[in-house]
Amino acid sequence: MVEQAPNDRLARLIKEAGFSRKSFARAVRGTSENEGTPINCDHTSVSRWLNGMQPRGDTAGLITATLSRVLGRTITPSDAGLASSAKLPVDLGLAYPEALAEGVETVTRLWQADLDEALVVLNGQINARAWNDASLTWLLATPLFADERESRIGEADIARFCATVDLFAQMDNRFGGEHARRSFIHYLNTDATRLLRGRTSEKTSPRLVSVVAEATLLAAWMSYDSGLHALAQRYFIQALGLAQAADNRLLAASVLDAMSHQATFVGRYREAVNLARAARQGTAGAATPTLTAHFHTMEARALARLGDAPACDRALTQAAREFERRNPDDDPDWIGYFDEAELAAEFGHCFRDLGRPVAASQYVTPCVRTGKDGECLRSDFFATMVLADAHLGAGEVEQACLVALDALRAGEQLRSARCASYLREFSVRLTPTVTSAELGDFYEQAADFSLWQQVMAAQ
Repeated sequence: MVEQAPNDRLARLIKEAGFSRKSFARAVRGTSENEGTPINCDHTSVSRWLNGMQPRGDTAGLITATLSRVLGRTITPSDAGLASSAKLPVDLGLAYPEALAEGVETVTRLWQADLDEALVVLNGQINARAWNDASLTWLLATPLFADERESRIGEADIARFCATVDLFAQMDNRFGGEHARRSFIHYLNTDATRLLRGRTSEKTSPRLVSVVAEATLLAAWMSYDSGLHALAQRYFIQALGLAQAADNRLLAASVLDAMSHQATFVGRYREAVNLARAARQGTAGAATPTLTAHFHTMEARALARLGDAPACDRALTQAAREFERRNPDDDPDWIGYFDEAELAAEFGHCFRDLGRPVAASQYVTPCVRTGKDGECLRSDFFATMVLADAHLGAGEVEQACLVALDALRAGEQLRSARCASYLREFSVRLTPTVTSAELGDFYEQAADFSLWQQVMAAQ
């Protein structure tokens, strides 16, 4: 028999709440009676839980509900050392929802599974077929919206939710997805769940679902930036379903666009091309020039990684033509970040990957340190590292190292797996270069920075 480890997390919480084993058992019984699912438990049951036995059925939820009420904060099963995700389906979140109710149920389960650190969603593999199925279903689907909710939700609730999500988005841009991701999922699991299960007017209901879709898209980006790719894919798919439920076709296409970005990052370039093209095809005649330009750049990024220079050049040409037609006043707020500097950075990425270092340098040099007060620090880091790669590609090793050190200094506050990946690629490109005093000096200085330490530790 395998010896069970004591549940120290639960013991600490029970102590913090001021319970003895007998009083805690009474409190859990009281919670179960209030919720209409009475259970029998006593101090012996509590002793078993503390010794590592996992409670059966709904008992884990009753334990955490009791602790949450007394401590005045949300306590998850993971916080209390209780397994709650053993019965989760392995494909949770990978299927495109066929109705709004299904989408709400799936995304709320996904938020909870994320907080519970369920291995099925955290440690899974990217499922390329799920991308294809989701994009095709979206292209052919009709809006999923149906309002069958109960408690009343007003405009003030939606405005407060949007303002809070915006704060998390600012932290994401400035400090990276790993900085506040878990806190954001906590917020969605409480407030977004409450909103989705509430009732609004016929006019505001689609808007509510749309803003939750945007928030779920941010959760996907933050998970992607944290290197949790299988989880991010699930969030992307559910954001797509929610956007479709709200009949927000432009937002849905932007989700496909983001999926394309992730697919390129993980090396699924053909899927990335198809996702970007689906976003463009699904919004033909409806997307603003800014959106269409971004769809073209995502296609170009994947084509550049494939080494298909003619197709990449065509996509970039189309992006530039669309961008010249843009009127920012016509754009949704969530694409407002895509300005001249962002477009130039996309060109720089493509030219770097096509082996055109001079062109890459010309495009990204004006983008470096364009963020105001560090509010776009991660984007600036990416552009700076592309510039370092461009110098390296041109044989300018010393300059490449100096620029990379600039990026490390600027990015010391960032907690981002993507930033670490840019550094990892740079280190791989740097390795074949001739050994020099400059390289030795670079490695010595780089060792002082946390992102570089993360890269070295992974090797």
